[in-house]
Amino acid sequence: MKLYGYWRSTAAYRVRIALHLKGIEFESVPVHLVKNGGEQHLKQFSTLNPNQLVPCLLDGEFTLNQSLAIIDYLEDVSPQVALYPEDKQLKAQVKALALDIACEIHPLNNLRVQQYLTADLGLSDEKKHDWVNYWMTKGFSAIEQQLQKNSGLYCFGDKVTVADICLVAQVYNAVRFNVDMSEYTLINAIVQRCNELPAFDKAKPENQADAVV
Repeated sequence: MKLYGYWRSTAAYRVRIALHLKGIEFESVPVHLVKNGGEQHLKQFSTLNPNQLVPCLLDGEFTLNQSLAIIDYLEDVSPQVALYPEDKQLKAQVKALALDIACEIHPLNNLRVQQYLTADLGLSDEKKHDWVNYWMTKGFSAIEQQLQKNSGLYCFGDKVTVADICLVAQVYNAVRFNVDMSEYTLINAIVQRCNELPAFDKAKPENQADAVV
């Protein structure tokens, strides 16, 4: 398998965690999202993914984009380490929390949105920070509330799920943008436990070959 991604991409980070948790060997192919106007816009990559976003997974001749779709695919091809619970209702709740993060929080602060806010709408860095802070804080506050009902060591009980994968990657993004995370006691505890696991550590942005720190 090949994973096209960028070291600091939140979505690519999710897929790396899943691959490492499942012990799947893969080749990481860096796509620099900023250099030369963004390598994701080059024909070589946009042929693979017309959306011009990372991550993109290549498994033989099979190509797949969208991080949660990729994780679901990995779940089917390598079910030995499950990232969803067997119980149908609990599985639905796990997926809902993952989607709360991946669809409601993350898209509002990803790179192309920030570029649009700056280049097209003329927002200052301060206003852009306010935008990111508002949407992340709103999202994390709701998640902290949900975790009061379901969490154990991790988001749902004492086993890592795709919800934890999404949460860890999003919190990394929040810290990068100096979002105040101090009031999210459950979120912070879960993220800390996850990051102590080898698979999460391997997947960290700063541990990638293309990282610039």
